[in-house]
Amino acid sequence: MTTSLNPARERLVLWLLALTQFTVIMDFMVMMPLSPQLMQAFSISPAQFSGAVSAYAWCAGLSGLLAATYIDRFDRKRMLLTVFLLFNLSNLACAMAPNFHVLVLSRAFAGLTGGVLGAIGMAIIGDLVAPQRRGYATGIVMTSFSMAAILGVPLGVGLAARFGWQSPFYLLVVFSMAIWLAAAFVLPPLTAHMGRKVPLARALPELVALFRVPDHLRAFLLTFVTMLNGMLVIPFISPVLVGNLGVQPGDIMWIYMAGGIAAFFSSRYVGTWSDRAGRQKVFRVFVLFSVVPILVITHLPRLPLMALVCMFPFFMVAMNGRNVPLQALMTTVSDPQRRGAFLSANAAVQQIGTGLGALLGGLWLRTDAAGHISGYGLNGWLAAGLSLFTFWWVGRVGTAPVPAVRSPA
Repeated sequence: MTTSLNPARERLVLWLLALTQFTVIMDFMVMMPLSPQLMQAFSISPAQFSGAVSAYAWCAGLSGLLAATYIDRFDRKRMLLTVFLLFNLSNLACAMAPNFHVLVLSRAFAGLTGGVLGAIGMAIIGDLVAPQRRGYATGIVMTSFSMAAILGVPLGVGLAARFGWQSPFYLLVVFSMAIWLAAAFVLPPLTAHMGRKVPLARALPELVALFRVPDHLRAFLLTFVTMLNGMLVIPFISPVLVGNLGVQPGDIMWIYMAGGIAAFFSSRYVGTWSDRAGRQKVFRVFVLFSVVPILVITHLPRLPLMALVCMFPFFMVAMNGRNVPLQALMTTVSDPQRRGAFLSANAAVQQIGTGLGALLGGLWLRTDAAGHISGYGLNGWLAAGLSLFTFWWVGRVGTAPVPAVRSPA
């Protein structure tokens, strides 16, 4: 069952969801380039810094699992506003952290709240947008990643260089509150999914039941492997560009901006195409397309900066092109009454795949005295192989029947 809105308001809701996700993605991504300043400010080692980053991913995964027990019990609008406000408070705590321990706790809290926002947003798409148009809707919301790459991270890094590492988090608080106020006025109440009341005593068994549905398990595995193979490559791009290819750290911004712009303009077209041609088909096209950029990125020779700027958009469009039809497909796997719970659990699986991919990807990488990183090529071959597995596996992921719409008597 979907709640109908006029086209103008629907677009406004989708862009608000995209901006909400933009703040979550920027919050996660901006930590990476801030590592030198944070290590100096708190006198910590690189291993301690990576602990602060991983605290976010693991807590986001945990929160997704916990949210699956309660997300379908409440009005989605109230859920979004409540969790988004808590997320804003976590960023304020990060900005005001007096020591490293408080920073880690703040990042963990950011993960607990940010990990749920994505699932709520996808559940709202499932409630508001008809199944045959969810690819288009997901394409709009997925522009949040490219917006973060184009604007969020470069702006955050620039502010941090001029005003201190706290400034990107203060910026996020101000921007997020503006989005929160807009969402409070624009979002309609979303309660149609609440017809099936589940007693609190049944919450945990209901969560376990999500993992007993074969269609759910197949979808979870698809999400997990897709995130895993991407994170074998993505977290190590910047260190390899700097250490192996001699790119200046300040020039990384131009490479990511070029990729982000390409992904921004391609997302909506990919979403619309997946509605017309089918999500599984479009996912497979981009999986095959992504294999070449993955292997190129992980086996790069020394190239001029302009060549890297021109090459990186192919990688970003390919990786983002896989995620748009994948996320749209996930909104159709579960029945409407359990859609929020399923998407919360799927978000948790996504975070676990993200964290595990980054962890495994770094196990066999070695840095020599000159700063060169070896072993990255193996990451590329593993990511390419796992991508081909998802090409086959997506055909095994089914969708729930669309409820029949009763005509008025």
